[in-house]
Amino acid sequence: MLTRRHTLTLAAAGLAAALATPAFAQDWKAKYPELIFAIVPAENAAGVTERYTPFVNYLAKELGTKVTLRIANDYAAIIEGQRAGNIHIGMYGPSSFARALMTGAKIDAFAIETNLDGTKGYHSVFYVKKDSPYQKVEDLKGKNLGLVDPNSTSGNNVPRFALNEMKIEPENFFGKVVYTGSHENAIIALQQGTVDVAANWWNDETESNLLRMSRKNMVKADDFRIIFKSAEIVNSPMAYLTDLPESLRTAIRTAVLNIQTKDKAAFDKIYDGKQGPMVPVTNDVYKPIIELNKFVDELRRKKAS
Repeated sequence: MLTRRHTLTLAAAGLAAALATPAFAQDWKAKYPELIFAIVPAENAAGVTERYTPFVNYLAKELGTKVTLRIANDYAAIIEGQRAGNIHIGMYGPSSFARALMTGAKIDAFAIETNLDGTKGYHSVFYVKKDSPYQKVEDLKGKNLGLVDPNSTSGNNVPRFALNEMKIEPENFFGKVVYTGSHENAIIALQQGTVDVAANWWNDETESNLLRMSRKNMVKADDFRIIFKSAEIVNSPMAYLTDLPESLRTAIRTAVLNIQTKDKAAFDKIYDGKQGPMVPVTNDVYKPIIELNKFVDELRRKKAS
């Protein structure tokens, strides 16, 4: 038989449980009224803003909190931002993500890009102008090489690894090695004649940075040709801070992995409809990239000594 005392006790317990559940689920909102999403500068700032604004709006809607897009000045900026805890979610290239791990950033990769055929890799290529006489890298002795950023996978680390395999030391072999700052800038430098060969990313015959630029009428893809293509590189990851509350990390991960079905327009805006869905990934996938970074670091040390 329930007494008045029992009834009040049960009611109080029920009320406490009802209040506790949403409070636990939403406890992070008081501490994180704004989340910062940052991306490395693969293209010009206007292009990144246009490409990622629908994604940021989608994420804000799904999480129920403000999400701000930040375009890093260079690859190192996003690494330092996550190390300092000022960037909650970052979209990396493989080498910059590996570098972040190597320098102590407390982050976890949780989503990886996929290609339309389901594969999870891309390539580094060397472009030259179509009408140039160069048929292979060895033909470019004394000419200018365009790289992207010291923390770029396809724009620096893989090219340096490949050149080492060819017994080529870039700073001695080429007339000048130029860091252009972004993949788009590398192509523009090649187009303008500032460099004679440029490193860039290339998925397959249907998608590359060059084709993206061509679709934006920045260049004509047919004006360039590839003289070198690397082995496959693991695709780029998205990563969040490991010390974010578990409920927030779960919410971010769920939203990102479901964007292709929940907001296809926002997803397609990022990739021009040329990529498959984001899928789960872990830091372990990028262990080979850490080894690649260490290899390039050793090349730099040898050059400096």
